[in-house]
Amino acid sequence: MLILLAFIIVFHITSAALLFISTIDNAWWVGDNFSTDVWRMCATNSSTCMAITDEFNEYQSIQAVQAAMILSTIFCCVAFLVFILQLFRLKQGERFVLTSIIQLLSCLCVMIAASIYTDRHEELHQSHGYRMEVSKGQYGYSFVLAWIAFAFTLISGVMYLVLRKRK
Repeated sequence: MLILLAFIIVFHITSAALLFISTIDNAWWVGDNFSTDVWRMCATNSSTCMAITDEFNEYQSIQAVQAAMILSTIFCCVAFLVFILQLFRLKQGERFVLTSIIQLLSCLCVMIAASIYTDRHEELHQSHGYRMEVSKGQYGYSFVLAWIAFAFTLISGVMYLVLRKRK
């Protein structure tokens, strides 16, 4: 049982790390001489960065992605704390339902964020607010990590739902 709990804890911490990296790192959309995320756009040759502000046409979509990724990261961290508390407070045989619900909310938020970005990426990168042409890019590793975090949080949420506290 200790091995199973250790695996679940490592899996949950990995999910949280993936969420933090995909939320913070500047690689949702990359090109030869730029990288952009939901916070800023950076030119790699001059290493200058420009914040994404309300002068962009699709700023509301970017704000929705920002909010959903932040909520997902918060829910994942709260789920881990609730899991630790429930680990010592629940009677044997009870399920970690609250932890599962919070983790599945995290899963839902990251799915919403990545889905919005996937759907709106053409309009996002056609904006006249950018100082350079960013439409000729491709998805970066932070975007891929967001989808991997979706899968990890979904699996983790289901594991908590199935898991029973045993001796």
